[in-house]
Amino acid sequence: MPEAAPPIATVKLMKKLMADHFLGLDQAAKAGSPKVAWCTSVGPAELLHAMGFDVYFPENHGAMLGATRMASNTIPTANAAGYSPDICSYLTADVGAFLQGVTPLTKAYGIETVPKPDVLVFNTNQCRDVQDWFEWYGRHYKVPVIGVRTQRGVGEVEESMVADVASQIEATVPTLEAVSGNKFDIDRLRETVDLSKQCTVMWKKVLEYGAKTPAQLTFFDHTIIMAPAVVLRGKPEAISFYETLLAELIQRDEQGLAAVPGESFRLYWDGMPVWGRLRMLGDLMNSLHTAIVASTYCNSWIFDAFDAADPFSSMARAYLELFIVRDEAFKEQYILDHVNLYGADGIVFHDAKTCPNNSNNRYAMPQRFLEMHGIPTLVINGDLNDLRCFSDEQAKTNLEAFVEQIEELAA
Repeated sequence: MPEAAPPIATVKLMKKLMADHFLGLDQAAKAGSPKVAWCTSVGPAELLHAMGFDVYFPENHGAMLGATRMASNTIPTANAAGYSPDICSYLTADVGAFLQGVTPLTKAYGIETVPKPDVLVFNTNQCRDVQDWFEWYGRHYKVPVIGVRTQRGVGEVEESMVADVASQIEATVPTLEAVSGNKFDIDRLRETVDLSKQCTVMWKKVLEYGAKTPAQLTFFDHTIIMAPAVVLRGKPEAISFYETLLAELIQRDEQGLAAVPGESFRLYWDGMPVWGRLRMLGDLMNSLHTAIVASTYCNSWIFDAFDAADPFSSMARAYLELFIVRDEAFKEQYILDHVNLYGADGIVFHDAKTCPNNSNNRYAMPQRFLEMHGIPTLVINGDLNDLRCFSDEQAKTNLEAFVEQIEELAA
């Protein structure tokens, strides 16, 4: 039986990087320099770094609210302010926390509040909610809100789509120049796009360690160590972190370690994490000797299209190639390819109540995987942040039964 892997040592480095990131943002917001830009997680962060901004990602803060289970207390405050319980619980958790004057950054880093934005920049490639989310803060702080509106339901990425999104990204430059006080420098943008490309290459290599047998990492590891790929994309620190992590993974693989002791089965996770139940779910899967080796969500920060030679167009193409904006046929083939690549025995679809854009089970995709490809599937009902939508006992019962089903099929 493979030896259970000890904790990943490189995570300590990540904790320092994240502390430096948030403390730097806090200092910049208090000093007024450098200017602070808020950005959606798959927005034009490369351009913002190139323009000299410190960049803050509210979705990352939303995930922190979920992981610390503060969201359960803050969501009702946003609901009372007029934000529906059916919309993104990142949004409602974050706005509710702001209205309450609380943040997980206080306990983690001694920071009293999220950094005040000088400008907010969104990309609707994730969903329309990010626009409404950012506009709420724009009204509160009386600062500019600018954005990119990406096509949805994309099959083949066409040049006309790329040209449209590229022109929208480029159109944000005058406002960013006015707010930052810096002139746009194409060479600086080329540099940040190149850094993001290097980061994405390294992150992809890290994720591929889930394809090892036994897997060196699981989905629950990925949700933690993805942080630099999200918030430090376009900065050299992210590349250094993943280089160090990869060196550790190579060593762990050579030692025959396993992320899940006695790994017997492998699953693919589609949809958002249940942030407030990662530990419970991870412990459950370990007890079932089952590794969740890959996910659609954590692959969302792989941007193969980045090209420093053509920064605006390659950024546009990368954002258009994002899984969440693609059509149903593309998504189905993408998941199938990754199930095969990672040797998964089945697929768990998370139907997140407040995130329809990242819930891919709602139009009979699980049934098609079973009928057309013979791949067993399970739908877990829950949410990314709102734990009122998630039942520990139901999830435990369903996952145990699903693993038993896979075991019977393998017999």
